[in-house]
Amino acid sequence: MSQSAQPESAPIHMPQFRLLSELQIELLVQATLECLNRTGVDVLNAQARELLALAGASVQGLRVRIPPSLIRDAIAAAPRSFSLWGRDPRIHLRIEAAEGQAHFGAGPTCPYFVEPETGERRRSQRGDPGLTARVCDALEHIDYVMGLALPDDVPPNLAPAYEFAAMVANTGKPIVAWAFSLDNVADIYRIAVAAAGREDAFRERPFVAFLATCQAPLMHTEAELANVFWMADRGLPIVYMGGGTAGVTAPIGGAGTLIINLGAILSGLAIIQLYKRGTPTCIGSVPTALDPASGRMPYGAPEMSLFSAAMSEITRQLGLPYMGTAGASEAKTLDAQAGIECAFQVIFSQLSGSTLPHDVGMLDSANIGSLEMLVMADEIIGMTRRITRGIEIGDLAATLDLIDRVGPGGEFISCKETARGVRREVYMTRLMDRQPWDQWQAAGSAGMSERARARVQQILAEHEPLPLPEGAAGQIDQVLREAEARLAQTPPLSSAP
Repeated sequence: MSQSAQPESAPIHMPQFRLLSELQIELLVQATLECLNRTGVDVLNAQARELLALAGASVQGLRVRIPPSLIRDAIAAAPRSFSLWGRDPRIHLRIEAAEGQAHFGAGPTCPYFVEPETGERRRSQRGDPGLTARVCDALEHIDYVMGLALPDDVPPNLAPAYEFAAMVANTGKPIVAWAFSLDNVADIYRIAVAAAGREDAFRERPFVAFLATCQAPLMHTEAELANVFWMADRGLPIVYMGGGTAGVTAPIGGAGTLIINLGAILSGLAIIQLYKRGTPTCIGSVPTALDPASGRMPYGAPEMSLFSAAMSEITRQLGLPYMGTAGASEAKTLDAQAGIECAFQVIFSQLSGSTLPHDVGMLDSANIGSLEMLVMADEIIGMTRRITRGIEIGDLAATLDLIDRVGPGGEFISCKETARGVRREVYMTRLMDRQPWDQWQAAGSAGMSERARARVQQILAEHEPLPLPEGAAGQIDQVLREAEARLAQTPPLSSAP
């Protein structure tokens, strides 16, 4: 090839797919706006109803019908992006709807947990969120932390605070927290301030986003909105989740399910932005379909991946960050089903540009938290990110020079270019087996579940997360003791009519 005809380098084209056309997205958004204006939503929080009424919504009892202009104004008011930091100062996630890398995290509130040593299913315990956080902290492709466990051995009303205390002590990565009540929110906030060292330091670089959920279909509860308002007053990031299961709390078709989910989170966004304009907010949902055989909401169903990808495309076109679902399965153990369902979800989430897919590590329809599933999903996420990184065309003239230098019948393994580029170009697996049969057999013939369990045990034995600041552990214990004392003084609910 002559000098003048040498090819130039080209930018990397990221692999993507498109589920909905722009016209389909616009039609679904318009239908959602009509639903909110015609059918409306039930809002159980009086302050939220007042805000909506003052903004021009029609309020009749608990039912609020919201005009399209109010929703569009909320979309315009919400930040296009915001920062979520780690307690580790090196970690910074940019939460935005722009196309790019999805940030994956574990899920919350599983009543059961897989014991790391034995692999047995048992009730979740107080220490399990800390184990989850430690494993998340060590995994390269898990970007933020949730606890995977709802502790059964603490007072139920205090479980969110105990969960958060265990997580923050075992990770330097960002955390997504949740709460039952304003007392929980205040306790979590105090624990976070203790872990940050100073309140101003935490407010400047928040490493916690607060998760709240509305009730399907189309209902915003008193407690969740009160919790959201408390966090908005302090300028902290909020994740507001809606939902609807096709055939149960949403119409059986995909379009109706998308409208129910989108209507829930856009009306929630409107309430948040009316309360405090500019509050950093990521909206999200867990849309799936009823399984007619089991009567359950299957996390591993193809409809979950399909609907979540559609929601991601819609919200991205609106310019809003979105929390989807990935890395979960209906399987009861780490088997082939778990791998198949997890892979579909991760690939769809990455390709559709979901901002904060969560629930990585869940089995049995979000009933079992599994650290083995978490580490396998980390591998699947890593492989998916390698695929979506695409192929770098680069300097083709240099590539041709290299080929010319080696020539026909030569080899490239000894070239310095190979040594420099192999780790960048070839994904180095931790769990997938690539050994010849004889070496695999000699090493013990371990399958995926055995390798995943060994990896979990290695992390728990060897990984040291960023320690808390001096004195923080005592302050956190004090918050929990005060919460226990407050609970003991709370009078029982009266059974009188």
